[in-house]
Amino acid sequence: MVTPKFRRRDGTAVDKATIEAFRHGFQGQVLLPSDAGYSSARRIWNASIDKHPGLISRCSGVVDVVRAVKFARANNLLVAVKSGGHNVAGRALCDDGIVIDLSAMNGVSVDPELRTVRVQAGALLGEVDRETHLHGLAVPSGVVSKTGIAGLTLGGGVGWLVRKYGLTCDNVLSCEVVTAEGAIVTADAETNADLFWGLRGGGGNFGIVTSFLFQAHPVSTVLGGVIVHARPQAAAVFRYYRDFMASAPEELTAYAGLISTPEGMPAVAVMACYCGDLAEGERVLKPLRAFGSPLLDAIQPMPFPVMQRLADEASPDNVHNYWKSTFLNELSDETIDLIVEHGNRAESPLTHVLIQLFNGQVGRVGNADTAFAQRQAGYNVGIEAKWIDPAESEKHTTWARAFSEALKPYSSKAYLLNFLGDEDPDLVRGAFGSNHARLVELKTKYDPTNFFSLNQNVEPRR
Repeated sequence: MVTPKFRRRDGTAVDKATIEAFRHGFQGQVLLPSDAGYSSARRIWNASIDKHPGLISRCSGVVDVVRAVKFARANNLLVAVKSGGHNVAGRALCDDGIVIDLSAMNGVSVDPELRTVRVQAGALLGEVDRETHLHGLAVPSGVVSKTGIAGLTLGGGVGWLVRKYGLTCDNVLSCEVVTAEGAIVTADAETNADLFWGLRGGGGNFGIVTSFLFQAHPVSTVLGGVIVHARPQAAAVFRYYRDFMASAPEELTAYAGLISTPEGMPAVAVMACYCGDLAEGERVLKPLRAFGSPLLDAIQPMPFPVMQRLADEASPDNVHNYWKSTFLNELSDETIDLIVEHGNRAESPLTHVLIQLFNGQVGRVGNADTAFAQRQAGYNVGIEAKWIDPAESEKHTTWARAFSEALKPYSSKAYLLNFLGDEDPDLVRGAFGSNHARLVELKTKYDPTNFFSLNQNVEPRR
């Protein structure tokens, strides 16, 4: 049984009087380990993460965020920032320090005439989709509705509209930010433009974004769903997916993967979303649907928020997760055979392997135009080990690491920031690519003491 302690980075305890002074004037909840609600507040989606903060500050608004930052700075506390808590590495939590929890700050406001959306940082993708869909609009985001908008956006953001409308971070117009000093600033193309550059793909290194202003797009009903084949067809399905997507229109985003059916049978699937004219979408998707002998073809017109929830079942709460990933410059036949071979060795029916194509609108933005540097990266392969019994952790993590090692000869040595499950500095540098040196300078300017360190960290220049 872990006994949580609230202590400073130097190991000294934070006394009750200091805590009570912080509570005074804080409008949200201040949760200590002995308080009701603490246990649920420290739990996140990934059951492998079991951390015990000394204090959780559940902010009700920006004033609370400022107060929490200044309190943490004055008391030399380790700081974790939580929005959706969906990061696989569990960076939303820490041991002994303070968690600045934005989950209650989840307001979404749509301007249908300007097609803009103001979103507080605690909002989940499903909450954004619900409000935008009312106006026939959508913000390009991820593929799991329970994901927090903030972490997704700061790391780039890849989802069903990416080939047509770009990354989530490409659709940010401005940010409200609380800095490491506790100041409230705006970052956009005209104001603090260097910070605005870094927030679009640079992770949580430069401040706490309390709200985003997004550009939305006219997306309401899409043609989407999943096509499932028997696992022995995996290599053939992957090859066809690769060749088919090489000339597919940008209205179509599709991912391929190794999955298991609800009955636990190993399978291979292609999940697709066409965001243009539905009749044209039927024509475009016809060859993909006609390939082979699918076990299931569930492609159909659906409201975009329904499309956004289709992958939720593959990311259940309270399941252990360990992820590895890498970009490949090409999806060669040899690489496909390797992916299938190692994927077939997975021992949990919850585990899946994902192949994501990066092209279209993503590549029309220069690598140096935002902090997201992997715009010509080709294919991302996500190795997502998932299991229920904690006693099996070593078995499943060993499988994922061996799979990742086998892909190294084919890797472009580039990585998708939001898929990083390790703290290896080389992987972080690989994720930031050619922008890393500029990010170091930005970190040195906005956070010279590395106050925000529990992230895919860029260390300031010493």
